[in-house]
Amino acid sequence: MKNLPIFLFILLSVKSFSQNQKDVYAIMDANAQKLAQKSGAYSVSIGILKDGKTYTKHYGEIDKGKGNKADDNTYFEIASVTKLFTGQLLAKAVLEGKINLEDDIRKFLKQDYQNLQYQGTPVKIKNLLSYTTALPRSLPDEDKLYEKTTDETPFLIRNLEADYTREQFFKDLKNVKLDTIPGVKYKYSNLSLELAGIILENVYGKDVETLFKENIFSGLGMQHTKFNLGKNENLANGYYDNGKLMPHFSSQLWGSTGAKTKSTLGDLMKFLKYELDSKNKVVQESQKNIENSKENWHGYLWDDYYISEYGKVGFKHGGAFGTQTWFTIYPEYNIGICMIINVSVPGGGYTLQNTASEIMEDFTSPSDKKQVYGYTVKGNNVVFEYNHPKNMDSGLINTISVAGSFNDWNPVNKEYRMKKKDANHFELEIPLSKFEKGKTYSFKFVLNNAWWVITPKKASNADGTNDNNLTLKL
Repeated sequence: MKNLPIFLFILLSVKSFSQNQKDVYAIMDANAQKLAQKSGAYSVSIGILKDGKTYTKHYGEIDKGKGNKADDNTYFEIASVTKLFTGQLLAKAVLEGKINLEDDIRKFLKQDYQNLQYQGTPVKIKNLLSYTTALPRSLPDEDKLYEKTTDETPFLIRNLEADYTREQFFKDLKNVKLDTIPGVKYKYSNLSLELAGIILENVYGKDVETLFKENIFSGLGMQHTKFNLGKNENLANGYYDNGKLMPHFSSQLWGSTGAKTKSTLGDLMKFLKYELDSKNKVVQESQKNIENSKENWHGYLWDDYYISEYGKVGFKHGGAFGTQTWFTIYPEYNIGICMIINVSVPGGGYTLQNTASEIMEDFTSPSDKKQVYGYTVKGNNVVFEYNHPKNMDSGLINTISVAGSFNDWNPVNKEYRMKKKDANHFELEIPLSKFEKGKTYSFKFVLNNAWWVITPKKASNADGTNDNNLTLKL
């Protein structure tokens, strides 16, 4: 797929702006252009929630050569972003006492499933939430189709899923086997999420879509988020990385995984604002570190929740056959970012994540001049230095390590663990003798063994690779 030749940066439905608004849109413009170039997407949509204000903008065209620019009401498949809706309902059920995190999931299934345990340890509700059920990736079994993917693979998966009934699902469920003790190993499983939908339907006596509408969509005014579109409503096309038009999902199952949900950037921005509500008990429960992890956690079905150079970060990536959605929140900054691109490309989630981080840097460090970043030389030592933002809670940082080419990129090497010098300043002294004069070393800072800090744009010692590591040379 060729990149967009021209970007028309036209602000939609707005005629005048304050300087702050102009700055926000300028940041969106610059990052949208880079995102289109890196991903190869025809269409890029970006929404930002900052200081209680919502900014949205759309770039390019959905179909090459047709000039059909997306807008706030364009329907896209949002795929696994749907899991956050499912997580909200599970959080609500926990707060209402209808389910407990320690409950055996079989308590809420109508048939007997002796196989949903491993050596006597059952799958619990909390395992569903943290992707640690030890269950297979999906039903129907699609593992062989993923062994060697091509631009035909999505069509094969779609056809398999389209013909797969709920009756067959329950039959196959009796034969699945757990591969380890639940709660031990992370393993992304859409099968687990279908079970979550079944549990919610059995607990509340209503289908998943109705529960979404009554408990989330209606209250937030999300009128353009649904399982089935009307006769005059159209779903945006998505493409493979070689430009081939991709199929849309087709599923007869419960929809709690994301295989049925269509939404718009306008609606997702409403949900983004909801996820930043620090006073909403359901929201806060859904983002809770239920695993009591000192590294990263998953809350209620987030892909990841961790501590970064921007404080707490939670994100969800939704990957359809030809569309990718990135939904992320920075609660300590009260900022949310949502992006949609209409291309399925390897590493697309990583590209979206980096774009979100670069947008955050533009907001938080807009005028920093180029300088050597991350270390100084003092006497006979190299002193690595990391400064956490002063308005962030550094108490959430359990460990900061330096990982690089000099220690096999090992973030758990205690010799390279930094020490807290004051409220938000961390240092590590390493003798000069550990480094060879004239040799270039690469490194990064790692927070809580989970987040590799993005090299800031102000760093003059960035290596310019895809990983954009910091460099050290004596």
